[in-house]
Amino acid sequence: MAEYTDPHGEGAAEEMPELSDGDDDIDNDEEQWQWMEEDSQPVSCLFCDRLLNSVTSTLQHCTAEHQINLIDVIRKHNLDDYGYIKMINYIRSSKCGPSCLTGLLDAPLPWESEDFLRPVVQDDPLLQMDLEELCGSEESRVSACSSSGPESHDALLQRAQAAEERAHRSEEALARAMDDLHKLRLLAQGLVLNAETNRSGNLGTVAELREDEDEAYFSSYGHYGIHEEMLKDKVRTESYRDFMYHNPDVFRDKVVLDVGCGTGILSMFAARAGAKKVIAVDQSEIIYQAMDIVRSNQLEDKITLIKGRIEDINLPVEKVDIIISEWMGYFLLFESMLDSVLYARDLYLADGGSVYPDLCNISLAAVGDTHKHQDRIAFWDDVYGFNMACMKKAVVPEAVVEVVKADTLISEPAVIQTIDCNRVCLSDLDFTSDFCLKITNTTDCTAIVGYFDIFFDKGCSNKVMFSTGPQVTKTHWKQAVFLLERPFSVQAGEDLQGKITVRKNKKDPRSLLVTLDVRDRKQTYSLQ
Repeated sequence: MAEYTDPHGEGAAEEMPELSDGDDDIDNDEEQWQWMEEDSQPVSCLFCDRLLNSVTSTLQHCTAEHQINLIDVIRKHNLDDYGYIKMINYIRSSKCGPSCLTGLLDAPLPWESEDFLRPVVQDDPLLQMDLEELCGSEESRVSACSSSGPESHDALLQRAQAAEERAHRSEEALARAMDDLHKLRLLAQGLVLNAETNRSGNLGTVAELREDEDEAYFSSYGHYGIHEEMLKDKVRTESYRDFMYHNPDVFRDKVVLDVGCGTGILSMFAARAGAKKVIAVDQSEIIYQAMDIVRSNQLEDKITLIKGRIEDINLPVEKVDIIISEWMGYFLLFESMLDSVLYARDLYLADGGSVYPDLCNISLAAVGDTHKHQDRIAFWDDVYGFNMACMKKAVVPEAVVEVVKADTLISEPAVIQTIDCNRVCLSDLDFTSDFCLKITNTTDCTAIVGYFDIFFDKGCSNKVMFSTGPQVTKTHWKQAVFLLERPFSVQAGEDLQGKITVRKNKKDPRSLLVTLDVRDRKQTYSLQ
């Protein structure tokens, strides 16, 4: 938020020109009132169908024709900016007459509901006025009309005191607004984290997204670059290959479904491993290249490619024996593609069949990297001699996806969630888990890192697994880093207790919200 400078505060007082007599002030006030008249735009009257040429004319019209002085109403009820906005919208929405305003008691006011913050008239000029400027200009106009000579010293003093009171009220209004904004942020965060989805059925939010709502996600997979990156990730690609080639009994004469096939690499592995039929599904444009790739490798008799979301299409078979998919995102669950795999599992997987990979772990570890913390967080404390610490409120909540150096880990890892893809329910993918990290170094904890491990286990004589942790060969998933705003010291041998909550972002179900509660410090991070 930009720094706030009160136009009526001390700074303004220091720059105020020396007062010579009251005539100059009256002239200035008249110029201000005239400026308001010239700069205004047509305004609909609050009480009739008359269209006035300015806010000032509207106020004068209300006083003359409807016997109601809105400035008096504002002062009577000591309305701040929010109260004024609510009052205007209340009058327009309820179409009340002037008499209902003149007879109002101090409380409760009929426009106290937050609903009246919503404009009734789009771009209503009455809502664009600064309340202090509006009331102050009215005072100046009345003073100018009633004054026939220089103002006395007492009159000038009274005006200065009135200006000081207005400045004080502005400061109080700003403080209340900032407090309200903070409360609204907390309320919004709570709604996102705790509100239960009101969508019907068991498909989940991703399955119920319209195609146009999900277009950006699939478009990102239409370019060859992201597939090149995944194919060149040897840990990822060779693990799938080794699982299928080293366990031919699992695939021999089986019908296989590849969810999110991309270039078709997993489908071709399955065909080469002995599958009788492979159905490959993908919504992104890359599937047209996959069709060419399959034909180029003379596998079109075994592999059928279908463009579309698995939730929207009908397969040419009733059941499949195996579902394979490389659905994992950052911190495992980012992108929520597992939702689609579970949809396919529940609809198409035959009894005795299996989803692969079948087991997944999510793990956490503590990080002590003061250099990285200084670069990302403490940096804002002094930026070329300026304090920008307020930026931390925007920087800290964004999880960072990067490769963490193994030598910065200061704890043993702890598994916080195990997912069995053959049994897990969609509702299980939002979870809360307590964890305990065994500290190995006496230092400052600057972040918590998260990663996942993948297992090809069920029915496999040659089991295959791989990890995306900092201690092993890096993958394109890297690690998810949750930086702490304020590091804290830890001792070797200490058990660092904490709690983590992982949930889909209800506004964007392909992104994640992760809340960490460690050492009585609670922070929600977005992964998007």
